[in-house]
Amino acid sequence: MKKPTQSKRFLTIALALLLAVSAGCASFDKMRSFLDPGSNKPDTSESLSQQGLDHFNHGKYEKALEVFKKLKERYPFSQYSLLAELKIADSEYYLKNYEEARLLYREFEEQHPSNEAVPYVMFQVGMCYYKEIDTIDRDSSGASNAIQAFSRQLKSFPVSPYTDEAQGRIMAAKNFLAGHEFYVATFYVKTKSYIEAMARLEYILATYPNSDVAPLANSLLTDLKAGNPPKRTISSWLPTFSMPF
Repeated sequence: MKKPTQSKRFLTIALALLLAVSAGCASFDKMRSFLDPGSNKPDTSESLSQQGLDHFNHGKYEKALEVFKKLKERYPFSQYSLLAELKIADSEYYLKNYEEARLLYREFEEQHPSNEAVPYVMFQVGMCYYKEIDTIDRDSSGASNAIQAFSRQLKSFPVSPYTDEAQGRIMAAKNFLAGHEFYVATFYVKTKSYIEAMARLEYILATYPNSDVAPLANSLLTDLKAGNPPKRTISSWLPTFSMPF
């Protein structure tokens, strides 16, 4: 009978060790299951909600979004399903997916009009528009839509935890719109279209009399009416403008 070669003996030992390790792993899994009976249980609606909130509260919005979607899909009729709907929208908002978040907030309001979270949801719709406000030389629709959304929230819920902030955001958005109009007016001055410039300036003073840019608009309008357009570069008339986020 031939003696086993060294390579065969090594292979035999390796297989024996592999079997021993596999058996050990199985034994370890059994022991863990015995010590922690819940370790192999499927996620419950409660455990998923806790996981999602933990991710969300630590700023891990992508992970939170994934968990809350799983909760909504697996347990659509659980007591945590409304929480999942709301936090999915919130996660999209903090991920700066404002259009998607806005649609989700509106869907929540439509499906649960009497829910206590509706004032918050309406406020967040306004914030989705507000966060889309760009510089004064760009599209101003975000500011206009934000004003409408916040005004709707204030009309529906005049007294809520979001009243003061909604009013402040409306003022900021109106300042933006006034700044945008002033920017257009200065463009007309630059191109010597003074009639159009004066019309824009008069609109600012009539529509946004308390805006930050109103004094500048009034000064420029006075000069134009006197036939004395500004001699300095028109860019020097533009105020420094930033939105309070």
